[in-house]
Amino acid sequence: MRDRILAVIAPLLLLLVITSGRALPVGADSGPSPEECAAITGTLPDACWATLGISPPVVRVIMSTLEQYPTPNVIRLLPDEAGLTERNYARVIAEEPVTIYDSPDGQPVETLDVGFNFVSVEDRIGDWLQIDIRKWVRAEVLRRVEPSSFAGVLLPEPVTLPFGWVLGDVRPSPWPNINPPDDTPVIPRYTLVNIFASARVGDWIWYLVGPGQWIHQTRMAIVRSVPRPWPVSGRWIAVDLYEQTLAAYDGDRMIFATLVSTGLPDWPTNEGLFRIYRRVELTVMSGAAGQPDFYYLQDVPWTMYFDQDISLHGTYWHDGFGYRHSHGCVNLSFTDARWLYEWTEEGAPNAYVYVYSTGEYR
Repeated sequence: MRDRILAVIAPLLLLLVITSGRALPVGADSGPSPEECAAITGTLPDACWATLGISPPVVRVIMSTLEQYPTPNVIRLLPDEAGLTERNYARVIAEEPVTIYDSPDGQPVETLDVGFNFVSVEDRIGDWLQIDIRKWVRAEVLRRVEPSSFAGVLLPEPVTLPFGWVLGDVRPSPWPNINPPDDTPVIPRYTLVNIFASARVGDWIWYLVGPGQWIHQTRMAIVRSVPRPWPVSGRWIAVDLYEQTLAAYDGDRMIFATLVSTGLPDWPTNEGLFRIYRRVELTVMSGAAGQPDFYYLQDVPWTMYFDQDISLHGTYWHDGFGYRHSHGCVNLSFTDARWLYEWTEEGAPNAYVYVYSTGEYR
């Protein structure tokens, strides 16, 4: 019964999101003002919805769906506890080059330049930390970091309603482009929500995620299905640069989705269709030697290269998934990277990776 209902309402709800750019501007001359609609408690009159370009029949569908399916029908991956605790990661916090010694109070063997540097601590003797074989540094130059426990979701059935993650703690607005009251409960970061409708206000879109709960698009990352590109078949991966989301497909069916962090403006992740050409369970990444953006990242897990040394890989040095953060690679949480690595290794070690954008990232 549930599948039959969703088969009817899903096209209407997807249409609302896809055509939101043609909605009437909020606060149009006809109908109540946004402030008047926001102040209404209980059932909103059709006149309010009309200012968003949403007709009464569609409103009825939205209200029914809100009541019956308040949350996405997904299964969150269990955090990879072993991977999260197996190594002791630390950031190099020294503001000058760090001397590396062959033993505690030993002889200098090399120097690590100032940069975005992270290492894996293997042992400690007094005030000295071991970061590799015959490589020791003073403990004062390091600060421990904890990998993110964020994890994506498995989809037990075909996608019907659009869904997405809240990117930061936010108080939803009672109406698009209206400030929420101070006592509005906060929706926590990384909460997964269904998208029931959308409305464009100026250059931005607001999403309806619950009864009287509208969130600005910059606080949301939406998972959108994408057609399978030719000649892809079997298992493949899609990365949406605009939404900063990743989806794994088996044929035409999405079976997994998560948040990622792709390349920053100066180091963009290239769009296109690629294939995984090299896989490494654990590796060191370094680049931009002698430049202000020099980086050194030790023990990067679950790495799959697909475009000229650009890869999908696990990330322990930030918890900003849903926002661009990298030198071109696709950053994933530990849990997601391991699941994706093992899933492709099992059935498609050279799986296609389709990188695209559903909008202009701002």
